[in-house]
Amino acid sequence: MEKSVFEVMTQKQFKTENGNITYWVKDSCNKEYALVFLHGLTADHTLFEKQISHFIERFKVVCWDTPAHGKSRPYINFSYHNVAEHLKDILEKEQISRAVFIGQSMGGFITQAFLKRYPEVVIGFIGIDTTPFGLSYYSASDKWWLRQIEWMSHCYPHKALVKGIAKSCTYTRYAYENMFAALSQYTKKELCHLMGIGYAGFLEENCDLDIKCPVLILVGEYDKTGKVRQYCNAWQKRTGYPLHIIEKAAHNANIDNYGQTNHEIEMFLQKI
Repeated sequence: MEKSVFEVMTQKQFKTENGNITYWVKDSCNKEYALVFLHGLTADHTLFEKQISHFIERFKVVCWDTPAHGKSRPYINFSYHNVAEHLKDILEKEQISRAVFIGQSMGGFITQAFLKRYPEVVIGFIGIDTTPFGLSYYSASDKWWLRQIEWMSHCYPHKALVKGIAKSCTYTRYAYENMFAALSQYTKKELCHLMGIGYAGFLEENCDLDIKCPVLILVGEYDKTGKVRQYCNAWQKRTGYPLHIIEKAAHNANIDNYGQTNHEIEMFLQKI
């Protein structure tokens, strides 16, 4: 049986007053910067398995189960402020002062929350199927619907909710099975609450943000999650950041089409 890339990484725990955070690190070279992989809401570290296995021999790599996700449970008082502070502490512990952040969906929110506080650390940002910080992007209606997600999710049976989310954000069978496995870790109550705090927390953290480092926006050709495509188009139009479409991919584009995603990351890193 093929060995998982995470088996060759060092699994560690970082203790906080809100709960312990599990993360993985591998120092494979003397590059001047690291790659930090941040998964999306209700997923876990395995979302980036294909990216990490591709880059691990050439870069120092860090990934985690975001607080309140996967092995970083139980965790209380989730906020993007807390998450950004924990991430900074972990990077300091690992002696990482400069990094390229690759954030999928919620991972992009975390990156922007981090940029808000510690822009000097982030030398590049790749946002995959995520949306921008900026007060004017989101209408009053958008904000209202985001605040309804937790109670609306309770209307569905647990199994239907897990299957529905996994199916809606993936295009390939491989990606579906990855997301289904991640979602299956949670009870219905956990899952609904996680989606609630993930989106409501974004509204609390959102602000106008001037990003100074290079940015690349990647979005799946078939991403139908909320208004992600619409927000990404507006983001590109307003800022001029390059936006590339990942073919034959949905919201979890980096695992649906990991070949093209890895190529896009390679091209971006060559310009750093």
